[in-house]
Amino acid sequence: AETAGTVTEPVAAVEEEEEEEEEEEEEEEDDLAGRFLRLEQEQNALLRALPPFGEPVSHVYHPLDYAWEPHCDFVRRYCRTPKRVLFLGMNPGPFGMAQTGVPFGEAWHVREWLRVVGGVKKPPSEHPKRPVLGLTCRRAERSEPAPRRTAPRPTRPVDGAL
Repeated sequence: AETAGTVTEPVAAVEEEEEEEEEEEEEEEDDLAGRFLRLEQEQNALLRALPPFGEPVSHVYHPLDYAWEPHCDFVRRYCRTPKRVLFLGMNPGPFGMAQTGVPFGEAWHVREWLRVVGGVKKPPSEHPKRPVLGLTCRRAERSEPAPRRTAPRPTRPVDGAL
């Protein structure tokens, strides 16, 4: 006779746990993060329907395909309640979202500061000089230095702005 669960768990308890997990998954799909993730998948499908790039483009990365797990973890952690502002887009460099699926420029910040977890797969076509290493990537995006300001910076917030 087949049994489910561990030796100490009765079969009925395992079935109840499975039902609870299914209910939790359904609730997650209906919450704000779940709706946002569905919208992203719909938009991603529309992008995939566009004609492919021609020369000189040789590689196109789709981080929401190969880094979906950490991306979902990021959205579920930080998209729990309605926000007044939503930033759309990604860091287009090879060491930002292309590595982790999270729109930040360093895997270290995504992993250590945001505490995002999840597996990152290899993209189907990977540029030899831009390998996807996921959350273990040690490189960071380099920003160009900001132009020098001619006026001094304010020392305190103005009109309650941060």
